[in-house]
Amino acid sequence: MEPSFVAPALRGRARSIWSLLNDGLHRPGGRRALTVLSIVLVLAGVGVFAYPFGTDIYQRYLQHGLRNDFGGADTARAYRTHTFKVGQGLTRIKIDKIGLDVVVVEGTTPSALRAGAGHYVGTPLPGEAGNVAIAGHRTTYGHPFNRLDEVTPGSIIELDTPDTAFFYQSVTSFDGQPNPHPVLPTDTAVIAPPKDPTVHELTLTTCNPKGSARQRLILRAVLVSSKPLPGAKVAPGATEPTAPVTRPPAPTTTVLPGPQ
Repeated sequence: MEPSFVAPALRGRARSIWSLLNDGLHRPGGRRALTVLSIVLVLAGVGVFAYPFGTDIYQRYLQHGLRNDFGGADTARAYRTHTFKVGQGLTRIKIDKIGLDVVVVEGTTPSALRAGAGHYVGTPLPGEAGNVAIAGHRTTYGHPFNRLDEVTPGSIIELDTPDTAFFYQSVTSFDGQPNPHPVLPTDTAVIAPPKDPTVHELTLTTCNPKGSARQRLILRAVLVSSKPLPGAKVAPGATEPTAPVTRPPAPTTTVLPGPQ
């Protein structure tokens, strides 16, 4: 007779997962495993809730340095030559409607956006003709654009340079949609130059809905006025370029950045 290697069928009713878990908890090893699992889950939960708070602290630290440097000789030189470095303070955006006041840096890389808001490389500088485009976080790193959906038509958005304040007014609608409105992350046409090259536009982008990168919320505004800033500190010779001005190429991004 050949030996059988097939285990005999177990008799009796199949045990539920809860019954097996109960047996495990009554064993020393099972209780230890549950304790370790509980600690891991608690730490993971704390990390999830603490992460936004930690990014806010880091963003405030970066903003402190950016505010101190903004308006100095380096900023004035960068405006004269159009040669901002990624991460360098470029403008200060203020929206009284939502209590916003933050320095915007050049670039929309993850590293640059840790400052809270970043200027799309290749789009015009504040006050220039075209479509000035800025992306900002909504739930982390200071969440400067957290309340962007509360900006209503007619609201004023101020962009400060070292010597001039430019005032943009939120429009009623654009692209056949109310302002602001959500688009897909691949809809990069929202930051493209306007058809009329003499138009002065401003486009703000952020994630939508809050805490998700599924869409981008887009706000559009147009330039309505400007004024010199009192006591502006502009480096000597600021009106005389020290190097040939080379404009950066137009944006070539295929996906709008999704800062949450």
